[in-house]
Amino acid sequence: MSDVVTRSRTLPLPGGEIEVSWAAVTHTGLRRDNNQDAVLADFPLFVVADGMGGHIGGEIASTSTVDRLRPIAESGDVSTKAIEKALSKAVKDIASHVDTTDDGTGTTVTGVFLDAAGGSVHWVTLNIGDSRVYLLRDETIVQITTDHSVVQELMAAGRLSPEEAENHPYGNVITRAVGPSESVTPDYVRLDVVDGDRFVVCSDGLTKELTDYGIQHFLAEHEDPAAAVDAMLEAALENGGRDNISIVVLNAVRRSSDSADADTATHATR
Repeated sequence: MSDVVTRSRTLPLPGGEIEVSWAAVTHTGLRRDNNQDAVLADFPLFVVADGMGGHIGGEIASTSTVDRLRPIAESGDVSTKAIEKALSKAVKDIASHVDTTDDGTGTTVTGVFLDAAGGSVHWVTLNIGDSRVYLLRDETIVQITTDHSVVQELMAAGRLSPEEAENHPYGNVITRAVGPSESVTPDYVRLDVVDGDRFVVCSDGLTKELTDYGIQHFLAEHEDPAAAVDAMLEAALENGGRDNISIVVLNAVRRSSDSADADTATHATR
């Protein structure tokens, strides 16, 4: 359906290695005139930004944010401090477009990175807004990030049920974004690296059209990240494609030194 390809990297670790494979796509959808989403999928940082504001203001916000984060990914030295510094620069970039942005222009930024600093390795998720990170582990899918939205706050207060939230008139109203304020710090969640983990990073253009269980279904059907991304995108479009759609799927395989040596020996004898 698309030109999505799976990429991979292997990182040596004390006592073994981790192989990460991933694929990403962004699509305008069927009802929008332009795509205000932006995606960064460059090991070890995987991010989706969903812009908002004016005809091209949202596109400027999401692109500015991803452009500021890209050098961090390319350096390979990703940290929360570096991310926050980049986001501060992105806020200034957005504000500099005075003719095409206003006080409400901004973007979500949500993602996950592999933190190998200090001799240990962990996943760290980051989130501002209502794009999401899901983790599939032991055949169970969990939303790791918490939406920064009016609907989520109403649900947390017990004033709204999940069923009522699906069609709430404030469903698109977020409470935190990169752009409208000078300083916004993401929420972070630190996770152990477990063999077989699979992540999905996505804008709400996907979650408007697929339930959590729908996302899990396509992960189960397609082990290859590119195939999973394609299947989710096709399903989201078939279900209406009401918004821009951005998806990153990544798989993690963690091997001990013994298993890595065994794989090498097996390949050598073939």
